[in-house]
Amino acid sequence: MKTISKKISAVVLSCVLISLSYACTRDNIPPPKPPIPVNVATAGVRDIPVVISEIGNVEAYTVVSVKSLVAGEITRVYFKEGDFVKKGQMLFDIDQRPLKEALRQAEAALTRDQAQQRLAVVEAARYKELAGKGYVSKEQADQFATQVSTLNAVVEADKAAVKNAHVQLGYTAIRSPIDGKTGSVTVQLGNIVKENDVPYLVVINQIMPINVGFSVPEQHLYQIKKSMREGPLKVTATISGAQELKEEGVVSFLDNMVDNTTGTIRMKGEFANKDNNLWPGQYVKVGIKVDTVKGAVTVPSQAVLEGQSGKYVYVVGSDMTVQPRTVETGPDFEGLLAIGKGLKPGEVVVTDGQVRLVPGAKVSIDRKAP
Repeated sequence: MKTISKKISAVVLSCVLISLSYACTRDNIPPPKPPIPVNVATAGVRDIPVVISEIGNVEAYTVVSVKSLVAGEITRVYFKEGDFVKKGQMLFDIDQRPLKEALRQAEAALTRDQAQQRLAVVEAARYKELAGKGYVSKEQADQFATQVSTLNAVVEADKAAVKNAHVQLGYTAIRSPIDGKTGSVTVQLGNIVKENDVPYLVVINQIMPINVGFSVPEQHLYQIKKSMREGPLKVTATISGAQELKEEGVVSFLDNMVDNTTGTIRMKGEFANKDNNLWPGQYVKVGIKVDTVKGAVTVPSQAVLEGQSGKYVYVVGSDMTVQPRTVETGPDFEGLLAIGKGLKPGEVVVTDGQVRLVPGAKVSIDRKAP
């Protein structure tokens, strides 16, 4: 009985040990990893414009610094600083009284000399007739003829003086030479201004149309010139902080030489700026469309990563596992990047959540992926 009891105890102990061993082994098996949540996109096909993007600076189309061409007192200011003014619109009045007196003096001198001229003509004719009859010498007749020529010159000078006085009087009414926006007014009613003096009375910027100046690397020069030969080269200007405000214009200027210190060439775009979205001195993002890639395979730009071997994307297979694939990229436009090689239309790529991925990782599609 003791032998049987020992055998039963040994069997029970073995069963207990086997159970404990199984339990320990089961606890050591790691559970399968859950799929990694990611966002994905399907590679599509579309035409992608080739756009050269640079930073540009908005410049007034025309800048006029208004000065006074005569000295005098400001008797009237017709606008407020910052106003829009039209070409020919009155800006300032300068005291006309001194110049009106100068005009009257010039007209009086002209009247006096014209009277003397008429008298000299009559006397010259008389002495010429008398000289012909021998009553006076030829020298006397010549003296009166010379006097007529002198007075003719004096009268012409007087006429010029009268015209100049009229011009000077006209300068007392200062008008805007262009359509534009006024800046700060440096003189006020009652100030005395000098002829052609500084500071300027006001500076007017023409901003409709308006220019945007920018520089592009010289490697784009051939493509730019080729596009300009085919027709007007379009350019866009996007305002910083307001991406929805995109103005469209045309390239109006290409410099005649490349700056060899920077390897760039200077250009300008002209914009209608009807809504005054572009402002002188403002920095904007400039885009020039120089070509179009037809039927390009495209993916969102964020799907393409940079690695040691170049650019790559994570492609999602039918079994919901991912594999990295090297790609060659082309131009990008509005968040889409053209893929030259390495991807086919319809393939699914990861656009968000790549930081947690490894080759062969299981994924799940989740728009809330990190």
